[in-house]
Amino acid sequence: MAVKNGTGGAVRLLVPVGSLGAGVRAAEVRYGLEQGTDVIASDAGSTDSGAAYLALGISKNNREAVKRDLLILMAAQAEKGIPLLIGSCGQAGGDAGVDWTCEIAVEVARELGIRPRIALLYSEQSKEVLKRKNAEGKIHALSVLGPMTDAMIDSCDHIVAAMGPEPYIAALEAGADIVLGGRTTDTAVLAAVPLMRGAPTGLAWHAGKIGECGAQCSVNPAGGAGVLITIGDQHFDVEPLSTDNRCVPESVSAHMLYENSDPFLLVEPGGVLDVTAAQYAQLDARSVRVTGSEWVNKPYTMKLEGAGAGQYQTIMLVGIEQPDVLADVDAFHDKFLAALYQRVHSTIGEAAGDFHISLRMYGWNAVSGRPVPKGATPPREIGVLFVATAATQEMATNIAKACNPWFFHFPMELGTELPSYGFAFSPADIERGPVYEFRLNHVVETDGPHELVRTKWVDLSQDNQ
Repeated sequence: MAVKNGTGGAVRLLVPVGSLGAGVRAAEVRYGLEQGTDVIASDAGSTDSGAAYLALGISKNNREAVKRDLLILMAAQAEKGIPLLIGSCGQAGGDAGVDWTCEIAVEVARELGIRPRIALLYSEQSKEVLKRKNAEGKIHALSVLGPMTDAMIDSCDHIVAAMGPEPYIAALEAGADIVLGGRTTDTAVLAAVPLMRGAPTGLAWHAGKIGECGAQCSVNPAGGAGVLITIGDQHFDVEPLSTDNRCVPESVSAHMLYENSDPFLLVEPGGVLDVTAAQYAQLDARSVRVTGSEWVNKPYTMKLEGAGAGQYQTIMLVGIEQPDVLADVDAFHDKFLAALYQRVHSTIGEAAGDFHISLRMYGWNAVSGRPVPKGATPPREIGVLFVATAATQEMATNIAKACNPWFFHFPMELGTELPSYGFAFSPADIERGPVYEFRLNHVVETDGPHELVRTKWVDLSQDNQ
């Protein structure tokens, strides 16, 4: 099937930014529009920042940043009359995130004086439906998690299923100007219009994967925000929207490894993208051409993500410049941690319940958690983050208070003069609240791409205001 569009036999996909709210650049969008763009599409969320955003139904981005990006994108959509698609709205893609983004979009539309038809796609899941699906043997575990149980489902505050492109296509075919989607695979929201216009399936999905993070597939990701992808019958071309940036085969092909354990296979709803035979060639100074992408159809499944609150944490922070501590940070950590546990056992006892203390040595190995190579140069200073985890906030704080004297004055060698470390805040103990955890890492078999998706319309074309 030939690609059907109005830009010389190819579909042009403008990806303005890797994630809505991260900073769309107006000049880049203008460049993309001047090339003859068929659709503007962007992801707006991720699991990267942890489970709290799904459990709480909030975005990590502030409202002003999202509104700023939408002002640019919705103005471009209205000017050119092309679709605007946003996936995983509000960070985690729950119903609250879609509604939050829609509220901003309606506000922007009224400020711009435009009246788009907005389709809202919801993919938050009913616990009762998932329990029924599980009882029918249609939910399967990924990674290290075991079989789904009703208790696992009930432990989640919110559960979403990652959509494919089909609900976006259906919304556009029903007349949507803007589609705001709940949790969606990053690739699907970009692949939707190319697939709708008849682009080869493998090329459309591969183009979506390469473009999902905007300029991340360029040689200078900080030098731009977005990319323009042109998808034809036998290839797709990718170029940065910033004319000062460029793509090369290495930067483009490397993106198949981004958030993907296999550089050749990418599992998506309804199939697998196979780029084993793909070829990446420099087309001109700024662009790369990709050929050979293939798609293998599979039974339709959607990934489930569920999150809920667990135990509670209280934290404290100190900075240490003590020479004998810095000379052997590992030994100090072990002595320090043992003394803090002993302090809790001796002052609180069994009432502390199932608790945990961790010490994270920033400036040493707090990020990796791995042992530092022998002979490593002592740091100039370290920051020590104390984290107490317990069944209640009150107990986590009680544990922190019990540890406070040792935490700020524990010496490398007992019996020596007590040091005083640099505490960052007063009061020292900071209640962090619940620990939010991902509880599900499963896929659900569906009767089709629309079974677990609900559509709602906000038709501003009928708005009399």
